[in-house]
Parts: sequence; structure tokens; C-alpha cells
Amino acid sequence: MMNKPADIVTPAAKIHGAAILGCFIHAGSWGTTIHKIHRWSVARESRYVCICNAHSLVTARHDPAFREALANADLSTPDGMPVAWMLRRMGFPEQPRINGPDLMWNYCDVAERFCEPIFLYGSTPATLNALHQNLLNAFPGLRIVGTYSPPFRTLTEQEDAHIVDRINASGAQIVFISLGCPKQELWMAAHQGKFGGVMLGVGAAFDYHAGILLRAPLWMQHHGLEWLHRLYSEPQRLWKRYLLTNTQFICRATWQLIRHKWQN
Repeated sequence: MMNKPADIVTPAAKIHGAAILGCFIHAGSWGTTIHKIHRWSVARESRYVCICNAHSLVTARHDPAFREALANADLSTPDGMPVAWMLRRMGFPEQPRINGPDLMWNYCDVAERFCEPIFLYGSTPATLNALHQNLLNAFPGLRIVGTYSPPFRTLTEQEDAHIVDRINASGAQIVFISLGCPKQELWMAAHQGKFGGVMLGVGAAFDYHAGILLRAPLWMQHHGLEWLHRLYSEPQRLWKRYLLTNTQFICRATWQLIRHKWQN
């Protein structure tokens, strides 16, 4: 069961948010977020959206290129309850968590209703095949106009130009990208202005919706414990990411809140 956004006609709100660990995170409801992306898509504006969790914000402190990619994003949403909780403490008490898997699923519903063509970029051929079928089962009218599984290496200039041409020729208005952090954010930043549509870096959403990974129960998601479920599922790959970066996030976020309280 996915978190459902408000209706697409929700008026666009003035862009606002707060810097968390030095990175600006946009505040807004599901409705305003979906509306903003839909408006860009219909206008075929070249935009990109980053989904930011605690790991992203800690990584950005040590990676200037990644920090710049987040800074130049047209929209950076609070993925992970700790980031949403920080926004609530920074003056946005109703801020929900807006994460990659739910954003992708909810926007596929919008794309089906408004006949917006989408493109799937990332992951493996097997995952893309399963994802393609599962999306069509859930959204029979969804226009999936292309998929591409890039090699596990840097593309040559010729290869990159070819995939840019392919995406543009497909007519895609939405490009979902699943390359992992920070690779997908760097890819979107490097390709800003090359597509007439919106790029959304959705992390592990392809694996979840393809049925490769199982999401945490809703009660864990709502209480900020989805990271624990992922750590249990993939301990060897994720132990360092979650235990070390989460600890850094908690320490730095606590100090930021203390300073914020002193200043107000």
C-alpha cells in the first residue's frame, strides 16, 4: 500500500524549505510535489528531482560534486523520516516523508491518467523486464516508451549521446532513474538541459516495484525504521552506510537543531 498524494489539481505552493546539514531540502505536501512535477512535465521543461535521505546529506558533506548536484536540483524532497522530522523542527510541522518508491508509484498513476509517456533508466535487464510488467499490471494505460540498462562503467561520449537521442526520440516527459546514490544525482545534473522532460532519481524503487526487494511494513516506514529493515535484508552491503552515516546524521542534526533554537 502506497502513501497517496492529494489530487493533481492542488495549487502549486511557493517554494520553501530549509537547509539540513548544509543542503537545501524543499518542504511541501504530496499534492504540491506531484503538482509541481506534473506542471514541469506538461510544459516539457528540463528539470531534475533528488530524493534525499540521511545517507545522502552526510555523503554530500564529503563529496563536493554530489553537493553541487543536490544544490542545483529543481526539487529535493525529504526521503527518510529523519529528514522529514528535521523539516518539521525547522518550521514545517506537517511535512511528510516523500520517498522514491512512493513518488514513482504515485506519479505513474498521474502519468496514466494524463497520458504522460515515461522512460525507465537504470538497473539490470531482468529487473527492468519485471518492473515493466508489474507497472503495466497496476496501470494498464501507462505509456512506457522505453527502458535502458546502462553498463556498470562510465558510458563513452558516443554511448551517452546515443541514449540521450533515444530518450528524446521516445517523447518521454518523465524519466525515472535508478542508479543509486550519488551516481543517479550526478547523472541527472550532467544531463540537465538535454531532455525535454523531468528526471526523477528514485533509488531502489525499481527493485521494490519489480519485486526484487521487499519493503518494510508500513509501521516501520512510518516510525523511521525502514533503514533497519533494509539493513537486515542486505547487512553486508549496507551496514557501513546505515550504522556510520546514520550516527553522523544524528550528531550533526542534533547540533543544528540546538543552534537553530539558540538563534530563534
